[in-house]
Amino acid sequence: MSKTIANTRRVQFEYNNNEASSVFLVGDFNAWNRKKHEMEKNFDGTYRKTLMLSPKPYEYKFLVDGKWEKDPLNKRLSFNCFRKWNNVIYVH
Repeated sequence: MSKTIANTRRVQFEYNNNEASSVFLVGDFNAWNRKKHEMEKNFDGTYRKTLMLSPKPYEYKFLVDGKWEKDPLNKRLSFNCFRKWNNVIYVH
């Protein structure tokens, strides 16, 4: 097993919105690719996505039906170059 894979951590992201038809997880872990990490909707309206990430901080947002949304479950924020807020997660 490579050192890179051995050092990764399982991180689960959640977004609750029963009205949304699509939610994508977008951040610097996927080069802000708007189509790479589509989240799966559960019966209760919660969207979930699990990623394997290396330990370090990451900025991210949710793309909900084409609109950028912050993670309401994560109060850690960083001001981005577009004068908007991104969430920050620290993977240890």
